[in-house]
Amino acid sequence: MSRLPQDLEARLTAAAPAGVEFSAETDQYGVTVAWLGLASAADLSPVATLLKEMGARLSMITCAQPSAPEEEEEDEDEDDEDGEEKAETEPKETPKSFGGTPLDGTSYEIDYHFDIAGDALTVIAYVPQGGSIASLTPLFRNADWHEREMMELYAVKVTDHPDPRRLFLDASVDGAVLERLIPFSTLVNAASTKGLWERLLAGKKGAA
Repeated sequence: MSRLPQDLEARLTAAAPAGVEFSAETDQYGVTVAWLGLASAADLSPVATLLKEMGARLSMITCAQPSAPEEEEEDEDEDDEDGEEKAETEPKETPKSFGGTPLDGTSYEIDYHFDIAGDALTVIAYVPQGGSIASLTPLFRNADWHEREMMELYAVKVTDHPDPRRLFLDASVDGAVLERLIPFSTLVNAASTKGLWERLLAGKKGAA
């Protein structure tokens, strides 16, 4: 039997006026896992406030930049019913998330994983490139490091964060490192010089 409040969906819907997508599953052991998609990232704060009042705990925050869906290849020699070659296909519309955020490979999906009396609720918010989302650190102190890491790995702006300093990356490295290819040695500021490798190779040959 689910430990989530029976009126949880109704209360969350009331807290997010832009709209929500709610679903839940309970396994054979009575553990319920629920998902709440937000139509607007602006509704995150009131939803999180409600969950805080309900005694929910924030377990973690995950952020990703989903790739754009791959376009299906069509047979160039395919003819229509009249035997004539098909005209050039019209450009396909970019798919969008619930709420209308374009899923074009540049937007962000941010998942907030909550524990409610042993059951799980994941709140999903989409943020377009260049957009922002409110900090949950004032409500859940453990959101601090998750949000700081998210800001340096992606170009996501977290507003009203009490301490938006770098968490892991060296200050000389530009942010949004997961949005471009960067050598790992550069990320950790441990790049080895060519001279070092030459000395290592020379020492290896001398020992042979």
